[in-house]
Amino acid sequence: MSTNLPYGIPYVGAALLSSAILVSVQISIVAARRKASGIQPPQLYAEQKEVATSVHAFRLNCAQRAHLNTLEYLPILYLATCITACKYPILAASLCEGWIVARSFYTRAYTSATPEKRNIWANISLKFLLGLLAAAAYTVGTAMMTELQVV
Repeated sequence: MSTNLPYGIPYVGAALLSSAILVSVQISIVAARRKASGIQPPQLYAEQKEVATSVHAFRLNCAQRAHLNTLEYLPILYLATCITACKYPILAASLCEGWIVARSFYTRAYTSATPEKRNIWANISLKFLLGLLAAAAYTVGTAMMTELQVV
């Protein structure tokens, strides 16, 4: 039994793998910020009192939030990328990688001295994700119409 994969599937694999690299970098940033702040696990975030008295506690919270916010989106990203890749792998890989690049800049901005600059990158990454969701919906819709012989 042989399976024919559409041209471009390796690009999808590369894009999905780069998300693991992004998350790994975020983990290392959180670990460094946690060490600098002195806040130990299992405490996820610094308390408001700690933030008020320590810039390191504030920076830990920013790094932790950037990381967790990225993790919140990954299931949606993966599902939409894989569905879209079934028919349009180059589009899927491009939109997925666009999201990852935007999230990289989001992380950099959120963990900088001016975390409010993250918002532009959050909006850009959202546009890539919405593009992926639209492409996934189109992929499923056209496949269903073909399956039901509507077209």
